[in-house]
Amino acid sequence: METILELQGISKKFKDSGFCLSDVSFALPSGSIMGFVGENGAGKTTTIGCILNILTKDSGTITVFGEEMTDENVMAREDIGVVFDANNFSGRLTAKQLSKVMGGIYRKWDNTKFTRYLDNFKLPLHQKIKTYSKGMAMKLALSVALAHSPKLLLLDEATSGLDPLVRDEILEVFLEFVQDEEHAILLSSHIISDLEKIADYITFIHDGRIILSEKKDDLIYNYAVVRSKSGQFAEMDRRDIIAFRKRDFQIDVLVSDRHLIERKYKDLVIDNVTIDEIMLLLIKGEKP
Repeated sequence: METILELQGISKKFKDSGFCLSDVSFALPSGSIMGFVGENGAGKTTTIGCILNILTKDSGTITVFGEEMTDENVMAREDIGVVFDANNFSGRLTAKQLSKVMGGIYRKWDNTKFTRYLDNFKLPLHQKIKTYSKGMAMKLALSVALAHSPKLLLLDEATSGLDPLVRDEILEVFLEFVQDEEHAILLSSHIISDLEKIADYITFIHDGRIILSEKKDDLIYNYAVVRSKSGQFAEMDRRDIIAFRKRDFQIDVLVSDRHLIERKYKDLVIDNVTIDEIMLLLIKGEKP
């Protein structure tokens, strides 16, 4: 399986705020969707900005389609579709007028494909964009992103604030997109249930650092949370513990191999763990 997007050691410091990305590294295989998860201000949008070269990284390398991403790499930009959690189009335009603008920006712009997406999403061609609802605006942005036939989609909170029916419709489009094994999606989202439905990989970022990047199925089927008493916790091998959090009279312990833990510790209560709970324990919990 080829890698469409790879970040190695990306760092970026903002002098005014003091925030920095620190050694951000992960790889997105072709034919897959990666959920990019973290609290507000964790560094998701900054990372995407560095990938697109909107922000100048301080160090590290970003490789897209096997080539390093630079300002001169114009053709790589043609193969990237981008959707942000904001309407970035002039509200005075109609979708039809917007198509003409995009046709002047993208060499591979396909008006027929754009119109087909508009029809599928039931978006009007001649209505001013400023009159669109948030769901309509997001569908329009996705239609624009797809109409120049990208191979990589970068989606920053693309389903945020949308009702469940609209989100489900958009998730179906994402799944259809990655049916082509040469395509991939990096999807930043706070809506964990969406990622549980469609993601192949989950990457957690906190305070500018990648704290975990795993296959989603491994997180769901191999990771677990141990509900232990203080005495039981004291007897656990610290090498088996990823993070732990004290709660009243018990200690919740995140582990990565529930089958090993079941064999090794006979009297512990071991529960399935959700991606939400994994994130909570990684961020709020303590390290062994």
